[in-house]
Amino acid sequence: MNANKKIEEGLEHIRVAEKSLKTSLLKWRPDYELAAEEYNKAATCFRNAKSFEQCRDCLMKTAECHKQNRSLFYAAKSIDQAILVCKELGDLREVAALAERASNMYMSHGSADTAASSLDKAAKILEQQHPEQALQLFSRAAEIATIQDSSRQAAEYISKVSRIHVKLKQYDLAAHSIRREIGLHQQSENLQATGRLAVALVLVQLARGDVVAAEKAFKEWGNYCEGPEVQTLEMLLQAFDEEDAEAAKKALSNPFIKHMDVEYAILARDLPLPEGLTAAPKASVRENAAPSYVSPNLQATASFEEHSQEKGDNKPTSEGKAGSDDEFEGGLC
Repeated sequence: MNANKKIEEGLEHIRVAEKSLKTSLLKWRPDYELAAEEYNKAATCFRNAKSFEQCRDCLMKTAECHKQNRSLFYAAKSIDQAILVCKELGDLREVAALAERASNMYMSHGSADTAASSLDKAAKILEQQHPEQALQLFSRAAEIATIQDSSRQAAEYISKVSRIHVKLKQYDLAAHSIRREIGLHQQSENLQATGRLAVALVLVQLARGDVVAAEKAFKEWGNYCEGPEVQTLEMLLQAFDEEDAEAAKKALSNPFIKHMDVEYAILARDLPLPEGLTAAPKASVRENAAPSYVSPNLQATASFEEHSQEKGDNKPTSEGKAGSDDEFEGGLC
């Protein structure tokens, strides 16, 4: 009953808004300000009545009225609210386009930080179901933050881009994004974050199957890592170089790797281990087994050879024959 009452109240606000947009002989220009106010009130009524589609439509009409009245900031705010209503509806098809539209309005108004924040919020909504669209919004937010010389904020947005690339197993793009993130942290002198990213870059390069690139990344950025991180990376790279799967597994199970961002921890867990040479398994001996089968022909052959050997022992050797000849020769003398 209360919902129906709210819907009727919302419809009344719409009628007032539409009336204010009409012109006449004495009213040459529509009253966009009043219309925006009435559409916004109608949207609130529909939201309370859980009629989200009508709420979204009214918010978009509110944004259009603010735009016509050259109030771009408030127009963008109305679009941001419409994005949240799309989330409630579970209809995310237009979220990326609406976020871009709101961002452009904020930029035109001169509110760059708000534009980047708007893109960030919309990207978080899309991240789980539409990561590719979220990538575009995060990247756009990073560009805006870079233009505003906000290195830390830009690095935060690029970090989200890197993690999505890793999640999608786009390791080439992830490596490029991490390098960009390292550069931004160097600008803001955030050395601790640079060390963690060096570990992430090594893991991504190993996931690409490029051990040489992983070693190069460690040599280039490893001096930003802390002592335990350096030891772990050295152990890991040596294990891959020597194709020692057990040593690699031990290095990847290090606590600080497990406590990295979720995407990198999962990457380390699923990282293909090096395939070294394995020793052939020893033959097993069964207890109480029957004696091996021996052919009768083989036994007869062995007996014949033994008999021949005994008979051959009775013949004089060549050394003995030579000795007797020497004795006869000595006797003639």
